[in-house]
Amino acid sequence: MSETAKLELDGKSYELPVVTGSENEKGIDITKLRAMSGYITLDSGYKNTGATESAITFLDGEKGILRYRGYPIEQLAEKATFLEVSFLLIYGKLPTRDELTKFKESIKKHTLVHEDMKQFFTAYPAKAHPMGILSSLVCTLSTFYPESLNPNRPQEAVDLTIHRLLAKLPTLAAMSYKNAMRHPTMYPNNDLDYIENFLFMMFAMPTEEFEVDPVVANALNVLLILHADHEQNCSTSTVRIVGSSQANLYTSIAAGISALWGPLHGGANQAVIEMLETIKQDGGDLEKWIQKAKDKDDPFRLMGFGHRVYKNFDPRAKIIKKACDDVLGKLGIQDPVLDIAKKLEEVALSDPYFIERGLYPNVDFYSGIIYKALGIPTEMFTVMFALGRLPGWIAQWKEMIENGEPIGRPRQIYVGANERNYVPIDAR
Repeated sequence: MSETAKLELDGKSYELPVVTGSENEKGIDITKLRAMSGYITLDSGYKNTGATESAITFLDGEKGILRYRGYPIEQLAEKATFLEVSFLLIYGKLPTRDELTKFKESIKKHTLVHEDMKQFFTAYPAKAHPMGILSSLVCTLSTFYPESLNPNRPQEAVDLTIHRLLAKLPTLAAMSYKNAMRHPTMYPNNDLDYIENFLFMMFAMPTEEFEVDPVVANALNVLLILHADHEQNCSTSTVRIVGSSQANLYTSIAAGISALWGPLHGGANQAVIEMLETIKQDGGDLEKWIQKAKDKDDPFRLMGFGHRVYKNFDPRAKIIKKACDDVLGKLGIQDPVLDIAKKLEEVALSDPYFIERGLYPNVDFYSGIIYKALGIPTEMFTVMFALGRLPGWIAQWKEMIENGEPIGRPRQIYVGANERNYVPIDAR
């Protein structure tokens, strides 16, 4: 017999199925609880609620495990390309050489965006945040491809939308950067691979020779792979719940970008650099700020240390630390902010206070340092995160659609006023 859980309410007993995942994760299926008993469960922030069964990413925060479709993140970061990992997440398997070639060629065909989209940049304020621009432009893509609004399209048409989005997001991200810098837009160079092309669009200038640094390209490839998916986090859950209404892929991803924007989510690496800048402006006395972090009565908190999911270490941080060291070593950057970061890293990895509390440098800490070293403006950090997370969002949206999951509709416990009569304004 299948395992069940017993729940007793108001003198009645209810049996609920226990669901076991492929990694022996267990959950109680409460799908029919309200229909059986009239009760719902209350779980603020959904910290203990599984909203779906997914075959995409396995994460064990206690053991520091992260796998995409069963493949350890360590192996993928060392041996794979970002587009190879994208194919894996979206289509459920590693591509053959022929499949990967066709995937790359399809994406290269769609890197250009419609010239009319350039006009939007003239309407944005000069200081518009690039995440706001990116979210609105991605949503706008649906107006250029109205066929994407049909939820019952054949798979070939869905794949076209997926490839278009993978191709165009780097172009839109680079355009938002160039606009903020008041630099001329660089059109895609499809002689380059996915990562190299993005770096070209970001940093090349029309009148100058541009050569992609392989160390930088490798570091960015690793960073994007590490960010590609992370189970049912805030932005991923947003993509799924928006998509559950049969909203088109562009709109669903735009919602995910907006969710990622928050400082408690994708904005964390931006917060790391802002924290380091604050320490520098205060005179660079790192010991003073270390003591503030240790003082439980002080509101100051170190950004980029520890993780709400990983309890002992972030497996992604171990990988990106090497890429970070490689970039700093190759570029030879002299920057007091990066000097503070390296000193802070040394303290966190050796001070018993941080070790005992699991306050290790996480992926946001190292990604922030890399982006800073590359000369990417702080406000663009979350855009870089969105580039990496895109294939995971697409994979989650695609899985939800193919599984025929119902529209998301959380319940609530009402705690407002009881019924009362309307009082005319003159009598109040």
